[in-house]
Amino acid sequence: MKNSPENLALKQTLEQCQTHAQGLRDALDDMDPLHFDTFATESLSKDNRRLLDQFAYRYTRLQDDMGARLIPAVLRALGEDVAAMPALDRFSRMEQLGLLSSADEWNNLRQIRNQFTHDYPDSALEHDKRLLAATHAAQQLLSALALIIAKLQQRFGE
Repeated sequence: MKNSPENLALKQTLEQCQTHAQGLRDALDDMDPLHFDTFATESLSKDNRRLLDQFAYRYTRLQDDMGARLIPAVLRALGEDVAAMPALDRFSRMEQLGLLSSADEWNNLRQIRNQFTHDYPDSALEHDKRLLAATHAAQQLLSALALIIAKLQQRFGE
C-alpha cells in the first residue's frame, strides 16, 4: 500500500478498529462461560457488570468506527468519491466490491446496536434478549472486519 494520505488514514483507522475488535473478543471470551444469554442481568455482580460495560463499549465503538471511519476510508483508498455519498450507499458500494457480505446485514447490525445502546427496556427479560442479540451481532461485526482486512490484504498485498 502506497503512503498516500488516504492509505495512511486507512491504516490508522484499521489499527483503531483492530484494537476495539480485540477488546470485544476478550469481553466475549470472558462472557461465554457466564452464559449471559440466560443470566439475570438485573442481579449482576460488580465484576460482571464491568464486563458487560466493556462489552458494550467495545461493541459500540467498533460498530461506530467501522461505519463512520473505516468504511469511508476503505472506499477513499480505493479511489471512490464518498464526500456526497450517504451511508447506505457506502454500505451498498462495499457490498458491490465484495468488502461487506451484505449491506442489509450491516444495516441490521446497526439497528441491533441502536436498540442495545439507546433503548432501555422495562423488563429484565427484554434486556437479556437484547444482550443476546448484541452478542450475536458482535460476532457478525468481527466477521465483517475480518472480511474487510482479508480483502484489503488481497488488494494491497499487506
